[in-house]
Amino acid sequence: MTVTLADVAARARVSPATVSRVLNGNYPVAAATRERVLKAVDELDYVLNATASSLAAATSDLVGILVNDIADPFFGIMAGAAQGAICESASGRAGGEKLAVVCNTGGSAERELTYLTLLQRQRAAAVVLTGGALEDPGHIAAVAAKLARLAEAGSRIVLCGRPALPGDASVAALAFDNRGGARRLTEHLLALGHRRIGYIAGPADRTTTRHRLKGHREAMAAAGLAGDAEGQERATLHGPYDRRCGYDAALELLRRDPELTAIVAANDTIALGACAALRDQGLRVPDDVSVAGFDDLPFSVDAVPGLTTVRLPLYEAGARAGRLAMGTEEPPPGGVATIAAELMVRGSTAGPRARP
Repeated sequence: MTVTLADVAARARVSPATVSRVLNGNYPVAAATRERVLKAVDELDYVLNATASSLAAATSDLVGILVNDIADPFFGIMAGAAQGAICESASGRAGGEKLAVVCNTGGSAERELTYLTLLQRQRAAAVVLTGGALEDPGHIAAVAAKLARLAEAGSRIVLCGRPALPGDASVAALAFDNRGGARRLTEHLLALGHRRIGYIAGPADRTTTRHRLKGHREAMAAAGLAGDAEGQERATLHGPYDRRCGYDAALELLRRDPELTAIVAANDTIALGACAALRDQGLRVPDDVSVAGFDDLPFSVDAVPGLTTVRLPLYEAGARAGRLAMGTEEPPPGGVATIAAELMVRGSTAGPRARP
């Protein structure tokens, strides 16, 4: 038999209106009364009608977390941490819990917009967007418009690992210092004596790719090694953030410059692919070619040799995004916080040595 709101009211010895106020949290109720209602809810195992409740309230109990690829640890770590923080921020009693749903876009601009539309229709309490943004003016404008409508309807919007929207301080943004981290990584290789350095970048249309590549080229320019535009492009290859890209690109960089002494990869997965290609060519890391990555994903420290990389606090950023989505943490000043990146020096980088 279905338990009704009236059943809960009778058990708690209050009116149905009081039960509704407790569950929706939209009206102050005495602590003792609230506890009595929640106890009755637990005892009767009452399930709130979320659809009806969301029609009456500004938002529902749904929180959407958008990721490019949930199988990629970069996104999985942030999404898991955000979901955990959302659960921890809830009261643990009826009416306080949130349903955090991970939406996998596959990097599709169209799918990203579709998910935002669906979350708007569901009156999502909050939306967390993770990872770099697509650098297309039309798509940026479309996303901004979708987020503005969500915010107007009462949804909290959090960007985690992507740049802030221009001129919109109402959206909380946690942006990684991709540019600074990449610059310090390349400076490390330069300090070891490397001068012939190849770079394997991610997709050319992503903000993360552009910022990391910019930091790398700034370090090269400061060392007087920028060269002309043609030379920069020759030493740079773009591709997906996956192992296959790293493998193929490393072979192509070696073909272009057989005297290459170091490869910088836009993420750790690409870096491991590059290491595999070098091994298959009979080259040793770092004795013949140094390799460096980015992100410091869990497997990086266990690679052989350990991968020199840039650590982004993915878990901490995801957890903070979850708290911001729940309103249990104050937004950063101006709506934007830049999260520092830390250089992690391990065995995959060493000074260049003459090959036999």
